[in-house]
Amino acid sequence: MCRRFRYSEIRTPMFEDTDLFLRSVGKETDIVSKEMYTFEDRGGRSLTLRPEGTAPVVRAFLEDNLQGQDRERLTRLFYLAPVFRYDRPQAGRYRQHHQAGIEAIGSGAPGVDAEVIHLAMTFYHAVGIPQVRALLNSVGCPVCRPTYLAALKAAVGARVVEMCGDCARRYEENPLRLFDCKVESCRASMAEAPTQVDNLCEECAGHFAEVQTSLKVIGVEYELDPRIVRGLDYYTKTAFEFVTTGLGAQDAVGGGGRYDGLVEQCGGPATPGVGLGMGIERVLLVRQGLGLHEVEPEREGVYVIALGDEAWETAYRLVSGLRKMGVPADIDYRKRSMRAQMKQADAGGFRYAAILGEDEIKAGQITMRDMTSTEQTAVAMGEVAGWLAAQDEVAT
Repeated sequence: MCRRFRYSEIRTPMFEDTDLFLRSVGKETDIVSKEMYTFEDRGGRSLTLRPEGTAPVVRAFLEDNLQGQDRERLTRLFYLAPVFRYDRPQAGRYRQHHQAGIEAIGSGAPGVDAEVIHLAMTFYHAVGIPQVRALLNSVGCPVCRPTYLAALKAAVGARVVEMCGDCARRYEENPLRLFDCKVESCRASMAEAPTQVDNLCEECAGHFAEVQTSLKVIGVEYELDPRIVRGLDYYTKTAFEFVTTGLGAQDAVGGGGRYDGLVEQCGGPATPGVGLGMGIERVLLVRQGLGLHEVEPEREGVYVIALGDEAWETAYRLVSGLRKMGVPADIDYRKRSMRAQMKQADAGGFRYAAILGEDEIKAGQITMRDMTSTEQTAVAMGEVAGWLAAQDEVAT
């Protein structure tokens, strides 16, 4: 899917300097203040197991100069990696889970935001969960956000005493995070609070309008939700989440947004970017809830069955030869019975079993058994490669 949209794979280390996440994700976010696995190495350096994928990609983008000399070139990257959060394990939320993500760095065009959302929705449909909803919002920028935050604090200040302890802290440290709270009483207190999307500067309002236009042009459905703010401080302008049913309170299967200031925060030149991350385990849980199971892979390769010591050397040479040809092949080093080896050939998903016994050795042949149809064909020992190639031609 990522390659269809022209994204290239990137792999980053499992741990990074802790300072990378302090500078990018934000000291007052739940990720940094509560959820990171941080430790000191033997050199006294503070390291953190990767809690999210974007900041490490941006760090690698800068260190390896992935943009090259063209500062306006759009660099498209994708990753699939384990991430770590110290959190209470529950359905769809694990201390180690796997995140798939994409990052489009180098363009501030609203159409790129739409492309990222389009890729995610295309993926969800492809894996059999078309009921995913895309929720869209704008969280403004450094120009319009300070004025809005002052208005937000003024509007909810009298109700802070009614909110949970986390919200009391958020009110002082990062009021935008008040919209993140899942406590019903806190959500009720925020129901009439002003939203950022209604207080955007001219540039942010124009950008948000163009994102919506782009989504409509390419036929991607979405819903406006002013409560979507995301849990990371680096987001600017567009923010989005993908939600579905069947996961209880943890209904999000992915999300992301624009981060036009992140590259600069990480020590690089001002470079716009937008990306998304999705939890693979959550996607699998949704599929499981829908009764969808993993598609059984097509059978391939040859399991060589040697019957008796006389056939062993010939069978071993055949396995080696098949592997050199690029054909998946295996053999039973335990030299078990015919029944046990046939059972292993079936369980291993092999397309053929190549049977070598006393009769085959005398005739200079190999019995090729189709593991699906159970048909058997005698093939001369020196013609196995040609026979396999002929079967592939027939199949295609």
